[in-house]
Amino acid sequence: MENRTIPTPSPGAALAQDLARPAPRTPSRNLGARRRRPAVLAMAVALIAAGGLGGAVLYNSSGQRIAVLAVARDVPMGQTITAEDLVVAHIAGDPVLKPLDARDGSRVVGLRAAADLRRGSLLVKSDLTADPAVQPGQQTVGVAAKRNQLPATRLQPGLQVLIVHTAKADQAAGRTPETLTAVVAAVGKVDSDGGQVIDVAVGPADGPKLATWVATGDIQVILAPRAAAGAAATPDAPTGSAAPSGSGTPGPGASSSKGSS
Repeated sequence: MENRTIPTPSPGAALAQDLARPAPRTPSRNLGARRRRPAVLAMAVALIAAGGLGGAVLYNSSGQRIAVLAVARDVPMGQTITAEDLVVAHIAGDPVLKPLDARDGSRVVGLRAAADLRRGSLLVKSDLTADPAVQPGQQTVGVAAKRNQLPATRLQPGLQVLIVHTAKADQAAGRTPETLTAVVAAVGKVDSDGGQVIDVAVGPADGPKLATWVATGDIQVILAPRAAAGAAATPDAPTGSAAPSGSGTPGPGASSSKGSS
């Protein structure tokens, strides 16, 4: 039998053989980046399109906003509207809301407030009136009243009031006091004692009578019912006409004959 001696490779030779073998090839990072790039580009295009659409919607919505008139400060009923009482507000158009257009500002100035106007509220047509507080043919009488002769509610132009003649002779005789219906035309400042002078509009036949009551100081000013106030604001109501039976309140400018001697 032939014996052969096979030389054992040294460790250095084995290492050299391992180094000589080609290393397994792995995909480069650039290849992975190239594979992901179309998806990233598609996502970027989608985001840009969404942003553009949102901007278009925002632009269209802002373009539909309209300029309207709003109240810049509190305005009591009956007071004449000035330019300082108005401010321009921009709101989204809504068919339910019908505020006055900002271009109507020049026509609004000079009108009177038909109700108490609060700061920040939108101005609508029903908030204003062109009717003067004093109607043609009426007389304006200044009524100087003490604090206890006036209602606690602040009087304002356009309010209808009842002026009661509180003569002591009528009270002693048990008569029902006479009453005049009037509309507040102007309100003076309150003095240190709480007294106040108010101008009221009455019919031509009632002016002298009311002036006599004021001279004696035998008066009491009370607020008229709201329903009567609406009737008093009607320009077509005849001066000195009596109220319908059962109303309990005389017509504009008419004096009540209750308790007359």
